[in-house]
Parts: sequence; C-alpha cells; structure tokens
Amino acid sequence: MGTEHHHPTGPRRLSVAVVGGSLTGPATALLLLQAGFEHVTVYEAVPDARPQTGGLLTVEHSTLDVLDRLGVDQSEFVHVRSERIVHTRIRDGRTETTHRVYPGRYTTWPLLHTALARRLPPAVVHSGHRVTDLRTNHGMPTLHFADGSVSRADVVVFADGRASTGRALLEPDRRMRYAGYVAHRGTAPTVAGLAHFERFEPCPGVQFNVAPLPDGADWTLYLDATPAEYTRLFGASPQRRPFVLPHHVGPEARDHVDVAAAGTLTAAQAAVVHTTTVRTAVAVADIEPPRQMVWPVGDGYAALLGDALAPVRPHTARGVNNGIEQAAGLVAALTQVAKYGADLGGALTGWQRRHLPAAVASVRLGPVIGGRLGLGVGANTRPAPEATVPAIAGSHR
Repeated sequence: MGTEHHHPTGPRRLSVAVVGGSLTGPATALLLLQAGFEHVTVYEAVPDARPQTGGLLTVEHSTLDVLDRLGVDQSEFVHVRSERIVHTRIRDGRTETTHRVYPGRYTTWPLLHTALARRLPPAVVHSGHRVTDLRTNHGMPTLHFADGSVSRADVVVFADGRASTGRALLEPDRRMRYAGYVAHRGTAPTVAGLAHFERFEPCPGVQFNVAPLPDGADWTLYLDATPAEYTRLFGASPQRRPFVLPHHVGPEARDHVDVAAAGTLTAAQAAVVHTTTVRTAVAVADIEPPRQMVWPVGDGYAALLGDALAPVRPHTARGVNNGIEQAAGLVAALTQVAKYGADLGGALTGWQRRHLPAAVASVRLGPVIGGRLGLGVGANTRPAPEATVPAIAGSHR
C-alpha cells in the first residue's frame, strides 16, 4: 500500500465533512447519521441549493433500496409509478417503436432533494460555505472557506457535482471537455395521454425525451452545437457557462430550439417544446475516467463521490445512481473503522476497489451512446487512457 497510516486499535470517533448539498451529499450525511456517526457536517456553497427548474432523474432499484433504508418513502419523490420506456426510432423512413422496462423509477431533482434535505438536522447543514482549499492542520484534513473560516475532519467527502472544487484541488489536470452537443430542457404544461417515459429518435444527431411530472411534462431535446454556436446562443463558451439558466436563454436560443423541434419532431412533440416558457440547457461534456477515489491528506483522507468523481453523460442514467451507491459503500467501510477499529486506509482502499470500476465504465459508456445517436460525433476523438485501481499512498499537502 505504500505509505502506511497507523491508528490505534479499537473503535474510533471519526469526524466526516461532506462538501455539497445537492443529492449525493445529503444522502451521504443521512447514511452516516443513521450508522451512528456523531460528527457529521454538510457544507454547501450557496445559501439555497434548489435549482430554478426541475430536471428528470432516473433512479435504479439499488439506489431506491438505499433510500428505503433511510426511510425515504417513494411516495415522496415518485410521481408516476410507470416503469415503461417507449422508444421510437426512425431510420430510412421506417418507424420502429419498442417498449422496455426500466429497472427503477424516475423523479426530479427538486422532489428527491426535498425528500433528503428535510431529514437532515438543521445543525448539520452549513449553507453559504464555499470551499477554497484543502490543507492539513495538526495532521488532519482542513477545509478552508471563502469567508476565511476553516474546518477539520478525519475524512472529507467531496460530493459537490460536475464543477467540483474537490476534483479541482485533488486532480487539477483532470478537466471537463465539451462533447459537441447540448441538452435543451424545460417543463411544459401537462400533456394529455402522456403516461410513460418516451424517447424519440427522428434522425441521427437528435434525441427527444419527455415524461409526465406533477407540474407538467419534462422534456429534453439533444442537439449538436459547435463551441462557437453555443457561445452565440448563450453568451459564453461551454467551458465558462456549462449550465444555462433561464435568464441566459434569449430569443435567439429559443428560436433555435423551436425551429429544430418543428423540423424534426412530430407536431404534438414540437408543441410541447413551443409551449414551454421557462427553459434551461446543459453543455454535454466528458472527462478522463477516474484513476482513484481517495487521497491521503495528512493522517486523514479526502474522497470524491458521484459527479464530483466522474461526471457522466445523461444518456447513461448513472449520475445520481453512482453517487448514492458509492455513498452507501463508503459508509459501510467507515462503519467498520468506527465500530471495530479497522484500518482507515485499508477500508477506503477496499471501497475504492469495489466502486471505481463502475464509475470508469459509466464515463466510457457516455461517448459510446452519443456516437450511436449521432450526437457530437467528431467532437472528441482522443481515446481515454486505461484506468487502474491503485492502493492509497502518499499525501496531499
């Protein structure tokens, strides 16, 4: 394992700092509290983590089971209990519609976030705390915040999303790169007869997804865009503005999507897009597969979870699932340390060995699916290096 970190035998009172208040962060904190950890703190950069609009999420059975064990009943975040995906593909003038069963349910970011956040004790959550650095202080990992405050913990868990500060600190050379297409999305008024998740592929380079929600119909339209086109539509490059909020969607961007919908979708589907007043967009991006999940920081450790570790293309449907499954595995490993005196480094190495391959596979799968759909083809031609699962060694700062 390289450099060994020796700890006294017997149970330990571990302190854990969780950075990120979206979904994976609160789930991690709740799992820790449920397991009996007393020193758990969640730090969120913004005062309120709620987005301005929804965002459809697909949640697999393995993740649903973790939520069940946290006491989060599906009635709180699952609006439509359909497990069916209706997939229509048009090629060479021929239409093929298939039905398959998704191994889980779908929800939205606001519904699931609310269900998780309402269970966190207020004293655990520290909003408005933006991390600027990670150092060591008396051998312990120490977070530094923009307001000048600091916080120490035995383990720092970064679950701070695609634009992760933790990833920038721990792996500064591993950066996101634009994949050449955009996920335009919005929530339209309720669509009559819409009862399942529907996916429509009218031609290479276009995909349209729509599903019923409590407040209407959530849709996503994937369209190619060069970096120059993206900048013209949204006022900044995909690197500077990967998340396009409603106030960034001007008349030109609206017209661009409306014209594309009218030219490729059915009249009913195009109407769903055209009747949507509030819209957002996301630049689809890739990243090199992760090579590790855990880093020694003094006598403690820092870990990356979910999108902070491995942002995936939305077609993989693995973002929230990876994060919550990794969180459950991490808490199981830390429980062995806290309860039975297991070696912290050894427990984290074992956790990494189990979960890293799945994260790598998800990152690799995204470009494969995008290529099959004809989306962003040619935007990224550089092959990703093979990933290994290292033991935890060395130190950070």
